[in-house]
Amino acid sequence: MTRTHRLFQMMTTLRRLPAPVRAVQLADEMGTSLRTVYRDIDALRGLGAVIDGEAGFGYTLIEDAALPPLGFENDELEALVLGLRNVAVIGDPALAKAADSALAKLTARVPPRQAHRLQHAILDARRFFRPDPPRINVAALRAATWEEETVRFTYVDAKGAETTREVDPLGIVYMQDTNMLMAWCHLRGDFRAFRLDRMDDLERTGRSFRPRRVPMLRDYTARLRAEALERAERRTAED
Repeated sequence: MTRTHRLFQMMTTLRRLPAPVRAVQLADEMGTSLRTVYRDIDALRGLGAVIDGEAGFGYTLIEDAALPPLGFENDELEALVLGLRNVAVIGDPALAKAADSALAKLTARVPPRQAHRLQHAILDARRFFRPDPPRINVAALRAATWEEETVRFTYVDAKGAETTREVDPLGIVYMQDTNMLMAWCHLRGDFRAFRLDRMDDLERTGRSFRPRRVPMLRDYTARLRAEALERAERRTAED
């Protein structure tokens, strides 16, 4: 890890953890020695970050010179905190951690009155039944989706049958009871949805399907909407 990257990570950790953050916590999070933590705190202060505290008492990030001031309406703040807390509940581990980090950065850059509003928001997100945890690295799947790269994985369907699939990943949908990958399946030659908790042994193939992701996803979404409308009309006719 380069020094610049380490300093950036320390700022992120100071934003994310409840203040005051003790040096031993920072050392554990960063995987460094206490001496390195003290040195990096001094370096960040020299770069303009206002960090209160000292060794033995913990550190509190008062002002972060790396982030510009932000202005939001109160309703916008409520929407942001609700959305980020929902991601923290339903997202994969990397995404949940990113949501917590984003909320901490947001709290650090709004005026004190609004920071208090964020820390004690009246809106929250809870799920009594969370989706089963994925067995794959979802961060790698998201990266492959953004980069429009075909992936390979093993998949177990509802009947317990296992197949190896190569698919062009189009998007991930976080639903009430499960999380789904929307994709073009090479085996079936058609659009398919795959539950993340039934996928295993994910591999990136290195083969690009750029620039077809957006139009393919648009076509798949249109098909799903048409099928849903057809089912609704059929139920209405039966009633």
